[in-house]
Amino acid sequence: MKKDTHPDYHMITVKMTDGSSFQTRSTWGEANGTLVLDIDPTTHPAWTGGGQKILDRDGRVGKFNKKFEGFLGDSAKNDSSEKNTSDNTTQEETKS
Repeated sequence: MKKDTHPDYHMITVKMTDGSSFQTRSTWGEANGTLVLDIDPTTHPAWTGGGQKILDRDGRVGKFNKKFEGFLGDSAKNDSSEKNTSDNTTQEETKS
């Protein structure tokens, strides 16, 4: 087995965005160094579960809709709207 093929594994201090810190073992930096985080699990939306919205402002979905807006024709849209209104009227008649 070759010697000196593995990186140096040593203790470092990780400083969180709220000022708290902890020690862990890592190959990052030098021994007893400090890793200061810009984003950590207490503040990032990926871990906190909020702050992220997916909006398609004329992106892929918008381009698709523009490309195929007349593909099925207007009759397909009218048929589906007529079915919805006829279903509603039959439900209202049965309630009366």
